[in-house]
Amino acid sequence: MTTELNDKRGRLVTQAREALDEIKANTDENRTAELEARHDMIMADFDKVEVEIAREERTAAAEARADEARARQRPHPKDSEARGVDEVEGVEYRTAFAKAICGPLEDLTQEERAVLNTHRAEFRAQTAGTTTAGGFTVPTELANQIIKSMLAYGPMYDPGVTTEMVTSSGNPIKIPTVDDTASTAGKHTEATALTDDGGKDVVFGQKSLDAYAYDTEFIRWSWELDADSIFNMESLLGQLLGERLGRIANQELTIGDGTDDPNGIVTASSLGITSASATAITADELIDLVHSVNRAYRTGPKVGFMFNDTTLKVLRKLKDGEGNYLWQMGNVQLGTPGALLGYNYHINDSVGSIPAVAAATKVALFGDFSKYFVRKVGAPVIGVLRERFWPDMGIAGLIRFDGELGDTAAVKHLITKAS
Repeated sequence: MTTELNDKRGRLVTQAREALDEIKANTDENRTAELEARHDMIMADFDKVEVEIAREERTAAAEARADEARARQRPHPKDSEARGVDEVEGVEYRTAFAKAICGPLEDLTQEERAVLNTHRAEFRAQTAGTTTAGGFTVPTELANQIIKSMLAYGPMYDPGVTTEMVTSSGNPIKIPTVDDTASTAGKHTEATALTDDGGKDVVFGQKSLDAYAYDTEFIRWSWELDADSIFNMESLLGQLLGERLGRIANQELTIGDGTDDPNGIVTASSLGITSASATAITADELIDLVHSVNRAYRTGPKVGFMFNDTTLKVLRKLKDGEGNYLWQMGNVQLGTPGALLGYNYHINDSVGSIPAVAAATKVALFGDFSKYFVRKVGAPVIGVLRERFWPDMGIAGLIRFDGELGDTAAVKHLITKAS
């Protein structure tokens, strides 16, 4: 199954490229819209196949572990005390049945024929479908896994994207700053005294990282539910609350306004470029965004783009003046990620999207994200109270963090034109 899915994934990539390649400069608008819609549909199927492949691999691994466990527990074929109706003189029924199906019946041994004869067809009048005919004896079963809806919430709490500072306490942290980039030296005239009027003195600044707290509120569940549920409710609820904390952290570190909360990366970034359209961006504008950031900030492992997933869909279709796609698909087998104009990118759905959001929206960031500092006070806390709600139980989560862009020149944004 996994091989078939991998083949399907490869075909979808090829079809998506073919759809975009058909769009030329002289392609009429209706045909262009049709091809773009086809591309989006194919890429949606591509994303689904990716999920199916991951699910198949997890299932295969689980089945392998289950088979191994059953193999360790299966009695030895020669153990006469372990044999039942499925086994005669060391011959298992399933082995004899497989041999009968796959080969000539003449090849069956006497023992294999004997074990096959132990199973006779049964015709039952009692049914599970009718309650009074036996249905009352059939219990209602619940699958031992739960379908949990998912929502990706972004990269801002990831130390691989930003610069992480973990402290045990929440005391304010002051970070000194200095911007001397506008100052230069001057020409010196022989035998002339150096100027000493303070006009070239270095000016220092300061950023502050505090510790803002967020909570999930209490979730209360009954003693009966805790005892009767097939799931460990404390573990399940704890996992869900952990994801809630992750979502609020990413949201605040992205769009927090800096007043009694973090100064989010979008809020703190400086203007790079304004698009010519209120509902679209162009390839040239992305290149302009890159070059709006000084080249001193355009090298390093954490330099790249950040935008919404809806914006990524738009960017997948953009080409440069020579017809080459700006977005380059990564290599799944080699583990190479996708890239935009040669830079990595991060999907953060807390960033405004285009064209879903109206004019004057910051839809893309570019720069060195290592200049954004995320201060974490310890780790997120999930607590369970039993005495307070006895005999029921309650669970809640807490998190403390702050974020600030140390150098506003390091990260700039592209904003859509005001209508």
